[in-house]
Amino acid sequence: MEVTAEVFPEDAEILTPEALQFLAELHDRFAGTRHDLLAARLQGRVDVANGRDPKFLPETAFIRDDASWRVAGPGPGLEDRRVEITGPTDRKMAINALNSGAKVWLADQEDATSPTWENVIGGQRSLYDFLHGELTYTSPEGKHYAVTASETPTIVMRPRGWHLVEKHMRFHDRSGRDMNASGSLVDFGLYFFHNAKALIAAGRGPYFYLPKLESHREAKLWNDIFTFAEEYVGIEHGTIRATVLIETIQAAFEMDEILFELRDHCAGLNAGRWDYIFSIVKTFRSRGRRWVTPDRKTITMTVPFMRAYTELLVQTCHKRGAHAIGGMSAFIPNRRDPEVTEAALAAVSADKRREATDGFDGTWVAHPDLIPTARAEFDAVLGDRPNQVDRRRDDVEVTAADLLDIPSAGGEVTEQGVRDNISIGIRYIESWLRGTGAAAIDNLMEDAATAEISRSQIWQWLHDNTVTAEGTRIDQTFIVGAMGDAVRGLPRFEGDRFDDAIQVFRTVALEPEFPTFLTVGAYARFL
Repeated sequence: MEVTAEVFPEDAEILTPEALQFLAELHDRFAGTRHDLLAARLQGRVDVANGRDPKFLPETAFIRDDASWRVAGPGPGLEDRRVEITGPTDRKMAINALNSGAKVWLADQEDATSPTWENVIGGQRSLYDFLHGELTYTSPEGKHYAVTASETPTIVMRPRGWHLVEKHMRFHDRSGRDMNASGSLVDFGLYFFHNAKALIAAGRGPYFYLPKLESHREAKLWNDIFTFAEEYVGIEHGTIRATVLIETIQAAFEMDEILFELRDHCAGLNAGRWDYIFSIVKTFRSRGRRWVTPDRKTITMTVPFMRAYTELLVQTCHKRGAHAIGGMSAFIPNRRDPEVTEAALAAVSADKRREATDGFDGTWVAHPDLIPTARAEFDAVLGDRPNQVDRRRDDVEVTAADLLDIPSAGGEVTEQGVRDNISIGIRYIESWLRGTGAAAIDNLMEDAATAEISRSQIWQWLHDNTVTAEGTRIDQTFIVGAMGDAVRGLPRFEGDRFDDAIQVFRTVALEPEFPTFLTVGAYARFL
């Protein structure tokens, strides 16, 4: 394993020869399977484009029909997950999350982190330094930050998805081939290698959120990695715990199978709502008018096809002894605007109340000020119980048709919806290119997942020749004009990346070829 970026002295404790050897071992054993699974994803997309809908797999019916098996369940420190805070791993945000009072911190190396080399290694340093009692930060203005909470959240680290590479590290295999390292294996490997034993000594453990899985075969790959890693560092099999984000339409049909493959290491599933909507748009984008989605803001968690997805997730989890963790409301408070804050708290309260009463065991927030509101809704349902896994949802009956009933969203495509997607997409990409992966835009927390919705809807509406509710045909002329309007209204500043962001947006939203992720090309070219 070769590091091609400059290694600063402070990074040396992360990029040790022993850690790099562990990464090489991971790639030697698992990089080939990763490539095979990514190829299988491509074939699956071709099948759907040709009219073959996702379905519950007949060959794995025996797993779904067997009521006897259970997953490992929560590890130490994961029994009560009623409020989890999500956020990037830079030092300031890490300290804020650790002082937040949440039960769990989703330490995010994925959608909320722009994968600059500084962020990738800096995030690993934040986690390492905290676990070794050395995490502090002083801002350029001289403000000092330190972890002061008497009880810090349990850390659940989210590595990058299988589709992303780490271009600053090159793996040379035994046959002499040379390739970019896997972002997933780099993120997982460095965190696990350096911190697994310290986490266990602290009474917790090496825990992970697994993003963007599309099949149970991808879950099996992670399980094989976990088993190898545990043996490699000499800890007991089953110490690692994983919570899998169900955020693709394909994975929604394989929840039981994903839990089964990871059953020795699995704590639960999460309803990754924003990537799930992106997956719906991406998967069916070229299937015609029936599959056209309305304005992003109208696809709420209460529309029937989203409700089918979450109800099935809770039922599946509790049947297997797994936690069901709810998703993140995008609304965020504004400490300078009481009206915005009041509206955000009301929206978050309603969202979390629905999740708690539906049977979820915990939920996500993206801002510390939202924790009391989310906790109050879960406290009202859970009381002193750490979770409600014992609440079976035998009343739930979800069919394949329910999951695929996209027209049930109703709603319309409006000119304002088009303009909102363009404005949000360009502004988020500009922030991401400057190294900030979680950006507050128009009082919503945007990350890579919500930006993917914005640009993929533009692609779908454009290539479907959709007509807005006002009667405007969505064509190149209209989109380019709306992009110009959006950019003219933006405050420019020295060092901004708007020119690059516009290039990226044009490529991922207007070109005939649909890039599967906007971050793949933008990372290769600009970071």
